[in-house]
Parts: sequence; structure tokens; C-alpha cells
Amino acid sequence: MELTFSERGVEVLRYTYKPDMPVFESPKPFFHPIRTLAGDVVSAYRPHDHRWHKGLQLTVSDLSGENFWGGGSYVRSAGGYVDLPNNGTMRHEEFLAPGVERLTWHTQAGEHWADEERRFAVRDVREDSWALEFGTAITNVRGEALVFGSPTTNGRPMAGYCGLFWRGPRSFEHGEVIASHGEGPEMMGRPSDWLAYVGRHDEVDRSSTLLFMSAQPTDWFVRTTPFAAVNPSIAFDRERELPPGETLSLRYRVVVATGAWDRARLKAYVGEHPCSE
Repeated sequence: MELTFSERGVEVLRYTYKPDMPVFESPKPFFHPIRTLAGDVVSAYRPHDHRWHKGLQLTVSDLSGENFWGGGSYVRSAGGYVDLPNNGTMRHEEFLAPGVERLTWHTQAGEHWADEERRFAVRDVREDSWALEFGTAITNVRGEALVFGSPTTNGRPMAGYCGLFWRGPRSFEHGEVIASHGEGPEMMGRPSDWLAYVGRHDEVDRSSTLLFMSAQPTDWFVRTTPFAAVNPSIAFDRERELPPGETLSLRYRVVVATGAWDRARLKAYVGEHPCSE
């Protein structure tokens, strides 16, 4: 089941909230396709190398040993990824209001570990850009601590993906990364107030820019090869513990723009539209 969002005659966003997918891919809602106002698609769906990558989605690669990401789990003692019966599900329960969704998180064994309320909306539609506002509040109902981790916290260097994750189209490989405190692939694992990815499209003579803004301090997972990916990580190289009954609140803005925005244009946008709004 899906929701669609259109602006100026273009379907800019589709949200699948009741997906049909194998348990191994850790079923959960996702945004795809994501389009610029020019109609260019800036997200990838179920690529052959990682079937569980689906546009833009909230994921957790390691939650107290359970995998809400999809695929295999990185196991320190094995020195690699192992397929385990631990692929959790983020289940849509209901919409409380337009753009306000209630979800529950369940392990593959059927244990209910978390309740989530997420909010999302299309905002700030301009001549050449629009923004997705995304917020989530994850409450621990497990009865003991939930520990957010990543392959890096489990021993794999520079693989700290955990949280809101975007997979770009194949033509975006070798794109340009611009951040508030640096640039390029060396932003992997580094903190920054915001991070942008500029990629080029096949078939049309255009580029597009995605600007990711986080309302909370974050270390970034970012790749330009072998595929384009951006993730403001919840737990890049340090585990994050959520005690029983407590709530983790996170807020982001993802700006989808036509054209290759340079640093000056990005800084101007961030200055005019801080994520704390």
C-alpha cells in the first residue's frame, strides 16, 4: 500500500508503507521513487548487489543482535557477513493523521521490541527544489535496554551504517560529496552539520543534488563507489543504548534539487532553512 506526493504535475515521492518483500530483506516502509521537479529519479530500488536497499528508508543494521537492515549480519568472530534468522520487521499499524504514522518493530522470532511514531511531509517547494521533512520517535518496549550498533561497532572498519539510509541510482556512482566541514569520500565516519551528494543522470543532460540535514549531531556514512549512498548514522563506531521505556527522537530534512548545487548554494539554503525549524 502506498502514498504518493505530487508537485507541479510531477510525482516527486512515493511512500510504500505495507511492502511485500521477503523476511530476509527485513520488511519495512520506504520512499521510492524519489524525483526532482524535473522528473529525474534520484533513488534506487532493490539493486542486485543489495536487494534490501530501497530508496530512502529508516534502517537499523544491529539492534541488540537483531538485524532490521536486511541481508546478512556482520559477525566479528566470523570476520564477515553471516545469514542468520534475525531479520526484524518494522510494521505499519495505522496513520494517526496525514503524515503521522504508528509502527511497531518485531524480531524475526516475533518479539515486540519497539514502538515508533514517524512524521513526514513535503515542504519548501521552490522553482528547482523541494524538501522531505522526516522525524521519528522510537520507544523501547522490550523490557531491557536496546543497543543500536553497526558493522563497525562489530569490527568492520568504515561500515557504520545505521539509521536513515539513501541509495542513489547507478549513474550517481563517483558523484561529488560536499559537507559543512569537508568534502569527498573522506567524509566517511566524520561529523558534519549537513552533507550533500551531487550526481549525474543517464539519458538526460542533467545533474541532481540531494542535501541531507540532521537536527542532531551525527557521524556520516557516505559512499561514492561502488554505489552512491548517504546515511546520518545513529551508531557509526559507538553503540547507542536506549533504556527500557525511553524514547529516541530524530529529525531530518532531505532536499531534492535539480542541478548541481555548489557549496555557496548549499550554505545559503541551510542558512535560510535550518533543520531545527
